[in-house]
Amino acid sequence: MNRSTTNNQVVQQKQADSGQEPTNIQRRTVIGGALAALLSFPGRIMAQGNAVPNDSFVVLLKGLYGPVVKGPNLGLSIVDLNDGSYSTTKIYPVSGIPGNKNEKKAVGDFYVQFTGDLCAYHVPGGSFAMRFTGSDVIFVPDGVGGQYLEGTFELAILEATGIYRSFVGGHNHMVDRLHFLAPGDGSGGVDEYCFCFVSRP
Repeated sequence: MNRSTTNNQVVQQKQADSGQEPTNIQRRTVIGGALAALLSFPGRIMAQGNAVPNDSFVVLLKGLYGPVVKGPNLGLSIVDLNDGSYSTTKIYPVSGIPGNKNEKKAVGDFYVQFTGDLCAYHVPGGSFAMRFTGSDVIFVPDGVGGQYLEGTFELAILEATGIYRSFVGGHNHMVDRLHFLAPGDGSGGVDEYCFCFVSRP
């Protein structure tokens, strides 16, 4: 199941307003799992200067998604940020990414298709595009009319620029807690909180 299929399910569930919680599912504590993975991830050593680690790095996607308006040219042929299918949120540093080291200050921008299977990252040193290839997620009501998507996504790195070119063919393991807010709260938006563990091939 890719993220396109998963998000289509969310839309269908919201339209049906079922409000039913999944049954007989053993739910992992996603954030705790992300922190445990971070401690054991080989790329946890911070990058020095403008060089990325030899093998991997970790970033956090966080914040409300908004539509892409006049998207930048990332130098990637696979994605067209101005085709109307992309939404965007911010990228924050965790480990191994060049540039700002303040975890409370955004270091880049993340772009994703909620009705497709492509996404792109724009961070210090370059940009890279990925495709969702698999997922293991569940939906959990938030108690106020919205719902959380909790679980993991797998992505393949298709294209990259700058210092990330050697990551083409590599892998991204996402540990996600995506909050679909209830329309009645005045927003009806999508709030992201997702650790991304990116590694070379």
